[in-house]
Amino acid sequence: MSVVAAWRRSVAVLFAALTLLAQPLPARELPGPDEIADIFPGATRIEPPSGEPPAARVLSGERLLGWLFYSHETVRSTGFSGRPLDVLVGLSADGTIAGARLVEHHEPILAIGIDEARLAAFIAQFKGRSIAEPPRVVAGGGPGAIDAISGATISSIVLDDAILRSARAVARSRGLLGAKAGALDLESFAPLDWSALVAEGSIAQLRIDGATLQRRMPEAESGLPPDGTFAELYLAPLAPARIGRNLLGDREYARLVAETPEGATPILVAGRGLYSFKGTSFARTGVFDRVQIVQGARSIALGAAEHRRLDRLAVAGAPELRELALFTLPPEAALDIADDWRLELLVAMPRRGGGESTAVFSLPYRLPGLYRSAAALPEPASLWTEVWKERSPRIALLALLLVTLAAILVFQDWIVKRPGFYTRLRTGFLVVTLLWLGCWAGAQLSVMNVLTFVNALLTGFRWDFFLLDPMLFILWSFVALAMLFWGRGVFCGWLCPFGALQDLIARAAKRLGLRQIRLPFLLHERLWPLKYIAFVGLLAITLGSLEAAQPWSEIEPFKTTIVLKFARAWPFVLYAVVLLAAGLFIERFFCRYLCPLGAALALPARQRLFEWLKRKRQCGTECQICAAQCPVQAIHPTGQINPSECIHCLGCQKLYYDDTTCPPLIERRKRREARRARTVAVIDAPRNAPSL
Repeated sequence: MSVVAAWRRSVAVLFAALTLLAQPLPARELPGPDEIADIFPGATRIEPPSGEPPAARVLSGERLLGWLFYSHETVRSTGFSGRPLDVLVGLSADGTIAGARLVEHHEPILAIGIDEARLAAFIAQFKGRSIAEPPRVVAGGGPGAIDAISGATISSIVLDDAILRSARAVARSRGLLGAKAGALDLESFAPLDWSALVAEGSIAQLRIDGATLQRRMPEAESGLPPDGTFAELYLAPLAPARIGRNLLGDREYARLVAETPEGATPILVAGRGLYSFKGTSFARTGVFDRVQIVQGARSIALGAAEHRRLDRLAVAGAPELRELALFTLPPEAALDIADDWRLELLVAMPRRGGGESTAVFSLPYRLPGLYRSAAALPEPASLWTEVWKERSPRIALLALLLVTLAAILVFQDWIVKRPGFYTRLRTGFLVVTLLWLGCWAGAQLSVMNVLTFVNALLTGFRWDFFLLDPMLFILWSFVALAMLFWGRGVFCGWLCPFGALQDLIARAAKRLGLRQIRLPFLLHERLWPLKYIAFVGLLAITLGSLEAAQPWSEIEPFKTTIVLKFARAWPFVLYAVVLLAAGLFIERFFCRYLCPLGAALALPARQRLFEWLKRKRQCGTECQICAAQCPVQAIHPTGQINPSECIHCLGCQKLYYDDTTCPPLIERRKRREARRARTVAVIDAPRNAPSL
């Protein structure tokens, strides 16, 4: 077994073990009336939580003040870190937020860097807000908007989503704002057994007995008695919690909801009897040719790609079923479960006298009226799509910046042949990276992003967590692609705001005449491993607990310097200032020796596909100019460039084409000038010859 295969198998085993060990968290105890005076003044009694989603009625005497609930128990609210985010929310009887209180979170930016007073001030803004017209979270606030926490806009949006989505779920189930015609209630739940679901029409049933088969297919040879069961089919949509949660159980239903793409429709098809609705050809063709879904004039084929096998159902009283199948119809299928639809079963039987007889049996489905009668608010769009829409101008500017960088890298030879243009271009790009990308947009990648990704792979990966911050998602996507072509230096040398700050500080130090310290290469080479040790240590801690790794990730000064702009406790500020001061004398000191993110990017970047940086045979033997001028000493005395340390600044490539600095080019230029001089001398010789 290869090392890669063994690693994949180990991760799969670990993931399976974590899944098996995962147990639902016990419900939190609600505070007493005196403890929620800031949310419900005058409350005298809090009833035990009831209903679905669970919420406790808060009363003053016999007068209902509202409901009290935890967001995680209500809508399984999750933070940007992928871990539970829980807010105690009070919902008034008039449909406004009575108040809220953050009780649990695992957000890296909030855990270290944002004090409790700023968190409390942010959450206090929700008091009195109507859930019918939810406010927008905007950095800096504005008319009717919620002012985001400075330096933590994405976490602010996540908190907003937890509060409002849980409040809307409770309001929807309690009918606070009145029913909306045609709206579907997909969240209400009541424990029901199989017979109750069939009786109310949530599960549709079709039974084909021997008599029915004989009537529809008189020429077929079935040999089945009139009351014998030829086929019995059951059909149900799984999106409504009343259906899906009862049939699959809490854990499997939660997994289905998490894994179902937006706009897709999961349905259950089950059967028993002599005839299989699956058949056997789907294993060969990838299509279940015996069944299809029909709605109006549209026929929807059921393929193996949409199929997931179920071993059993969790609902009590279910019959012994021969076949179970969960089909997730893609968004393009556009199945509307609120409108009439049906399952068609193709039956093929041998015909008397030879040949085959076929018939199509239909199992119609109409969603019971109880799913339309509950009060409902319009379903909000997914959180990440709202964030992307709100940040579309920033996304457009980032796309322009990345396209510009890609053009610089592709046409680097043309650029570095023009030293003045290259210097102005690189300086300008670094200024934009620092001021716009870092300080204004807050798009500073961090080793915590890498650790969160690893943690998500081990505990249940969901793209939603990473799509919440479009700037970071786009940056990571670009960096991952760029590493295949150019290596880690694309990020470290061009797109890291803190790296840009160090670069600009070093330039200023040289302009001011500060003496630059260049460590002996042997010492420099032995300091390289420090950042790899830091990354491996953080990764090891993360395998035990992502929260435990957060304090240690402060080895990066990115949050202090770029995200929070030094608005932190003095030890963090002092640490960042010391690192920047070191960079005045040792260029990019932090990048060279301490940056765990640089180490994380360097490991896979060695597998890049191309070598863009050119070298001459004289490099490292006859000439050491590039090595002496490399800002991070990534060039060995032998002339080789270490791709794990190179920041792709293109400085060595500028020297590669500079015939006033590069010795081989100087020699070539001198020979060329000498030849030109001799040619001119030969041409001018007769004209200058002495007369006789």
